[in-house]
Amino acid sequence: MSFTNAMLSSGVFRLPSACRSTLLHSTFRCQKSPLVLSSTQGRTSVISPWPRNRQAKLAVTYHSRCVHSSAPRPASLAIDPKENSTSALDPASQPLPRYEPPKTGILSILPSSWVPYAELVRLDKPTGTYYLFFPCLFSTLLAAPLALPMATPLSVLGTSLLFFTGALIMRGAGCSINDLWDRNLDPHVTRTRLRPIARGAITPFNALAFTGAQLLTGLGILLQFPYQCLFYGIPSLLLVATYPLAKRVTYYPQFVLGLTFSWGAIMGFPALGVDLLQNSVAMTAAAFLYTSNIAWTVLYDMIYAHMDIKDDPKAGIKSIALAHDKQTKQVLSGLAFVQIGLLAAAGAAAGAGPVFFVGSCGGAALTLAVMIKKVNLKSVKNCWWWFVNGCWMTGGVISAGLAAEYLVQYTQRAEEEAEKGELVQIL
Repeated sequence: MSFTNAMLSSGVFRLPSACRSTLLHSTFRCQKSPLVLSSTQGRTSVISPWPRNRQAKLAVTYHSRCVHSSAPRPASLAIDPKENSTSALDPASQPLPRYEPPKTGILSILPSSWVPYAELVRLDKPTGTYYLFFPCLFSTLLAAPLALPMATPLSVLGTSLLFFTGALIMRGAGCSINDLWDRNLDPHVTRTRLRPIARGAITPFNALAFTGAQLLTGLGILLQFPYQCLFYGIPSLLLVATYPLAKRVTYYPQFVLGLTFSWGAIMGFPALGVDLLQNSVAMTAAAFLYTSNIAWTVLYDMIYAHMDIKDDPKAGIKSIALAHDKQTKQVLSGLAFVQIGLLAAAGAAAGAGPVFFVGSCGGAALTLAVMIKKVNLKSVKNCWWWFVNGCWMTGGVISAGLAAEYLVQYTQRAEEEAEKGELVQIL
């Protein structure tokens, strides 16, 4: 009777008969415990005193002659519209996409068994190859006027193509070594979790064997250069193996990467027959060029590191982006200043003219200033865009300035030799 009295006092029986019978029928079906009814300004609720984790609620809201009812259900099945909308919009709550074989680009035309290995060497993402190649190109163009006799355009072109082939192979080997070291870290980083070793498409043993084949191929390319290059090139392998470890122990692994990727800034001199140990001018120019490229590598890889700045701490990876997140633009500006200053010093040591300083140094200053100003470090896509395109912008203008300076000096040297030849004939 207490339940009936509560129903009467709450005014439920003043509802239309059809609604009233539905409400009573639904309520009596849930009579596992006493029910308490409450009424507040047109809302009548039937509440069960079950434990909080199984609490249920029956709400009846009426307006005019319309009443909407719902049967009580455990709270675990209840849907909070506000909570649901928030989780639906939260990217972290969404399931991560599964791996799908490439359907476009160069990887889509390869046999399926080759695709994981092509992904391992980042064949579809050649920007790293370009970054490794540009220092080789810089040093080749800077060393060409210092060679005796001056290197011909054909020899410069052939040497550059050989360097590009080596950069392609050795960058792939570097990626393989990096992924072998990071095989237990990559699954925890959104951007790297689908890499072939991390997802299990390539076993560590097969990846190690493939890396060995790449290193042997790289050695074969290195042997195509003058034999002195062998003594300059092999030590760089120690740096290739060290970089993945540096990410675990220091917030500045980009400097180790700079030592590795900038090694080509030295190689162009012996490749054209310029002995660094015997030529102090060439040694000085090579040292300035090498350190300039280290600053450039740290600069662009700091932007690259911002793409993983949320996941790296979870995976135990350190980077300069984490160490200087709030001062990144200032650090980038400082690195750009150092890079251009050292590049200018390299040109001055090598006897470069105004074409180099305007084209290479001025062009690099302009492109770096635009990139640093416009890059959105909070956007993964924007960081990637500037990482890819900044390579061609800055690397392209430096190369163009060096190439133009070399052609000017080559033309002048050819004219001087022609004049000397004419004088000899006259005498």
